[in-house]
Amino acid sequence: MALWGGRFSEPTDADLKALNDSIGFDKRMYKQDIAGSMAYARAIAQVGVLTDAEAETIIGGLQQVLAEFEAGTFALKPEDEDIHTAVERRLTELVGAVGGKLHTGRSRNDQVATDFRLWVKDAMSQIDALAEALQFVLIEQAEQHLETVMPGYTHLQPGQPITAAHWLMSFFWMLARDRERLADAYKRTSVSPLGSGALAGTPLAIDRAALAQELGFRSYSQNSLDGVSDRDFAAETLFVLALLGTHLSRLGEDIVLYSNPQFGYITLNDRYSTGSSLMPQKRNADPMELARGKAGRLIGNLTGFLTTLKGLPSTYNKDLQEDKEAVFDSVDTLAIIMPVVIAIIKTLKLNPAKMRAALGDDLLATDLADYLVRKGLPFRQAHHIVGQAVQLAAGQGVGLSVLTPDMLAGLSDLFTEDVVSVFDFDASVARRAGDGGTAPEAVRRQIVAAREWMGVQVAQT
Repeated sequence: MALWGGRFSEPTDADLKALNDSIGFDKRMYKQDIAGSMAYARAIAQVGVLTDAEAETIIGGLQQVLAEFEAGTFALKPEDEDIHTAVERRLTELVGAVGGKLHTGRSRNDQVATDFRLWVKDAMSQIDALAEALQFVLIEQAEQHLETVMPGYTHLQPGQPITAAHWLMSFFWMLARDRERLADAYKRTSVSPLGSGALAGTPLAIDRAALAQELGFRSYSQNSLDGVSDRDFAAETLFVLALLGTHLSRLGEDIVLYSNPQFGYITLNDRYSTGSSLMPQKRNADPMELARGKAGRLIGNLTGFLTTLKGLPSTYNKDLQEDKEAVFDSVDTLAIIMPVVIAIIKTLKLNPAKMRAALGDDLLATDLADYLVRKGLPFRQAHHIVGQAVQLAAGQGVGLSVLTPDMLAGLSDLFTEDVVSVFDFDASVARRAGDGGTAPEAVRRQIVAAREWMGVQVAQT
């Protein structure tokens, strides 16, 4: 029997039932629903709705329901509209009519909001652990390549020499921000709506603070209208996951590019590469292409849900049923792609010789300008003169380093014999030793800061 069927004289149309029922996807919240119901049974026992014996009976029945779910023996029935209906129906089968007392003062509106917040909190912890694991393998790879010099790019054009460690660590800090956003969103998710009723609150003198604390929430909602309709936490979660996915996509793009033989900077382990059904020589970075592609899915979940929210009147509306599949899908998407990305980074082979072979003289043009600046020339003038030097070298079909000091002196008398010291990629990298720079000593400090950051995050968890 539907939880709301008494007012109607005809059964629900089968097509409407197929549209309306959410049990197909919200059944995954069974743990959260049962935990919330156990806590609620204790709360209403404290205000006299249940006797202690009735509360024990209900809680014992709920434990049996949980055991059935855990064992995979829970049998759904056609009348199970959602996870709440299914649990209450089975509870009543097990303990009798007393099970019908559990819903006193409670609505599925505050119940589902509570269940979903509990589920999202657990999911946030799962994704955070995966992001942490990816940060660790990035650090481990970076520590092995502090002295490995490679081209750095802007606009995908060669810019300046950098260390491979610096490139790897750039993704560490993206993930750091993702984890900070997760932690921040977690705080706003950890608010209990239970006790808000359908929209107007409950007439029962329930201790909402104690109820929230028992369920692991930091606080409880201060307005019942907002309590049952607030899905900011779902939207925030979708945003954080979409941005995390965007960062994975950027990492994926770099790996796809750098593993291309025309770059050859990195090689993926065979276990995380795929081939072609037609071309035997192919070695594809398919997992990272999927990481790149799934960012679109994550962004779509976010924008779709925001569109659902934008026109809703107060307070609870059935539209809010659309929150769960979007969040479930985003969590599932990251949960399946991130372990593969972690393994790819952990087993990634960097090819220092290929990286160094790709270093062209033009990458030292900025160093050449800096040389003139150290001689007292304003940077803007130095930039112009070095641009002329680049043009001169290009006209002769040679690299900058082939231009002799005498040839350079024709562009500026500040060029002397010591200019040859500029054309050293290792020295170029080493000069950028300020905090946040690419020099090996700067990246060592960066890694120390990263490990300290990780320690703080673990302590706060």
